[in-house]
Amino acid sequence: MTQDDALKQLSHIARERAFDRHVGSDQLIQAGLDALIAGVESPSLAMLAGLLRSEEPDAPALFDQVLEELGLFFHPPAHPRAAKWAMACWVAGQIADGTLDPATGTHLIWADIAYDLGYPEELEPLVHCAHHLDGWEESWGVSLEELNREAVEAAEQFLNKRSTAEAGS
Repeated sequence: MTQDDALKQLSHIARERAFDRHVGSDQLIQAGLDALIAGVESPSLAMLAGLLRSEEPDAPALFDQVLEELGLFFHPPAHPRAAKWAMACWVAGQIADGTLDPATGTHLIWADIAYDLGYPEELEPLVHCAHHLDGWEESWGVSLEELNREAVEAAEQFLNKRSTAEAGS
């Protein structure tokens, strides 16, 4: 793992935690160890990476300290709806760049985001993809790969519309 990969991993976990996704202390410690081995430098990183199993309860606070030291701490918008929209953009970005499986990502948007936002029209194509990927059967005459491509395209279109809308405001 390179330094850049380690920093991306730390940043990814920071966002997962900021959006209330569960990340176990063992994962925080492992990410710290990966970063330390990759050559990332932070005053608290070695302490995080060296935590023993009995010290796992200390991992979240140390992880946050490492994020602060590296300038990677992420604060989602304070308003719950704005935070859900930010999470939708983050998940769609991962679908679009291939770091998140389209079925997993669209399901997350459908179940954890669109529902809470009242199924807005902007998320409908991604929810549609989630339904298709969730219930796919070989007899449909369309490949799973094609449905995955459609989900990636829907994520890219969603992100383009969001960035265009934000640029216009």
